[in-house]
Amino acid sequence: MKKNASIVFVVALGLLVSCTILHKNTPCKPTIVKKPEKLSTTSGLQYTITTRGCGAQAHAGDQVKVHYTGKLTNDTVFDSSVARNQPFEFKLGKRQVIAGWDEGIALLHVGDKATFVIPPALGYGARGMGKIPANSTLIFDVELLELKEGIRKANTTGKDTVTTPDGLKIIFLSDRKLPEFAPANTANKPVNGNKVKVHYSGFLLDGSLFDSSVERGQPFEFTLGQGMVIKGWDLGIAMLHKGEKAQLILPYTLAYGERGHPPIIPAKATLVFDVELIDITP
Repeated sequence: MKKNASIVFVVALGLLVSCTILHKNTPCKPTIVKKPEKLSTTSGLQYTITTRGCGAQAHAGDQVKVHYTGKLTNDTVFDSSVARNQPFEFKLGKRQVIAGWDEGIALLHVGDKATFVIPPALGYGARGMGKIPANSTLIFDVELLELKEGIRKANTTGKDTVTTPDGLKIIFLSDRKLPEFAPANTANKPVNGNKVKVHYSGFLLDGSLFDSSVERGQPFEFTLGQGMVIKGWDLGIAMLHKGEKAQLILPYTLAYGERGHPPIIPAKATLVFDVELIDITP
């Protein structure tokens, strides 16, 4: 993960997999909600679950398939995948759709049906789009048909967290009782000046994936301790043995600082990286 303007956020993890798990609506009978409740998020999105499905919940990075009908507040239909009999597919949380959809679909499970009321700020704003006038509030009736799981943060349940004096938190995912990963074993650990090869996946605290070498199938290589990566990486990777996996939790002071790296990394963002040290070259 280089710090220059053409930054490529790189770090991947062998224990993570890309979109290979397919979730469709299960054979159980969806339940119609007898008294639907309209709820609101802090962003201003309003949503009402009208039918409860039985499938997995959608997360950022998942490939989702959705049926929808979009209306204006006067009930004018401006678009419908149902009318075309052609569900719409996209990768959630990657800004491939309006913000209200990225937020709203992530609230659903496979098989859920819902109605979204999306304010202009989460829709097309002042510019409008096609049949949609500027500053329009949009109403979408949606159904989440299926999803293919994207990359998830590693499960750290039951794992101890080590905090360094710099504020780096590291959770060792590999079994440290194994001789090759034992803390007292200093062999097969990189030192400053070594070239290291790392797989990684980077997340914001809300679980949103912002970059992954695993997803690209291309490990990241850099020279340790030379300032080629953010400080938290130089510190964290130096604590691993070859072949070891860990989760690094970096305060903004060890990552991209007060400014962040807009639009991907917000200001003062704490970052989470699932990493695997694949190889070390002296």
